[in-house]
Amino acid sequence: MRGDLEWGTIPGLLDSAAERFGARDAVVDGDTRITFEHLRAAARHAAGAAIATGVEPGNRVAIWAPNIHEWIVAALGALYAGGVLVPINTRFKGREAGFVLQKSRAKLLFTVRGFLDIDYPQLLRDAGAAAPSIVLLRGEGETEWDTFAKRGEEVDEALVDKRAAGITSDALSDIIFTSGTTGQPKGVMTTHAQSLRVFEVWSDIVGLREGDRYLIVNPFFHTFGYKAGILACLMRGATIVPHAVFDAGQVMRRIGEEKITVLPGPPTLYQSILNDPARASLDLSSLRLAVTG
Repeated sequence: MRGDLEWGTIPGLLDSAAERFGARDAVVDGDTRITFEHLRAAARHAAGAAIATGVEPGNRVAIWAPNIHEWIVAALGALYAGGVLVPINTRFKGREAGFVLQKSRAKLLFTVRGFLDIDYPQLLRDAGAAAPSIVLLRGEGETEWDTFAKRGEEVDEALVDKRAAGITSDALSDIIFTSGTTGQPKGVMTTHAQSLRVFEVWSDIVGLREGDRYLIVNPFFHTFGYKAGILACLMRGATIVPHAVFDAGQVMRRIGEEKITVLPGPPTLYQSILNDPARASLDLSSLRLAVTG
């Protein structure tokens, strides 16, 4: 049931964002610029590819990758196809990631080769971990993203529509695993309604607004990056600017280059910026909102 929700599901939120914000930038990742309407089209195409790969409603789809635009498209595509998103910590070793894949019964894994010189599929093999079908968002080998995306051409758009329409607000949207510092990681199960209600309130409280440019340093594999980042931007019409690895100097330069207005992060992020000797020589004047917790 939709109840008091402004958007019934995350695919419904994406549809609404495309209609409300259209040709505005939804994602800026280096030279890649994706408007809200094109993000919706890309996610629907990825949903078709997921369906062609065998993803059924309720199947778990894992993502083990840094903050890049492909993460966003793959995640929204999986959700649009009726899948359940399982983000995996990029700092996990092969054994830890293998545990999450096994525990969640993931049907499909999106990952990368080359981030911080790490070969994620090889980590799984070295750990002897069983892996589902693998699609590389970046890197060579396995099934590469372009090859995967072409499968979307095999699926009629009416089927993609049917999948999205069949998702209910109380359906499971994602399983995010704890860090596992006191034992094995535990999967926290969340519905579409829970995510939408909580982060609509969060967006209101912090004052995120249409036209903001949000540098998302918070990892997408964490609720802070995925929900207080991606979903919040879709709700408010803010531009997502993914940032893969925190470096104070690089972050400050990107604030100036991309005219960033919103920069959430943990207290240590701000302390690193305040302590950086280059801060006085860089233009941070576009920033209007910093959020911590």
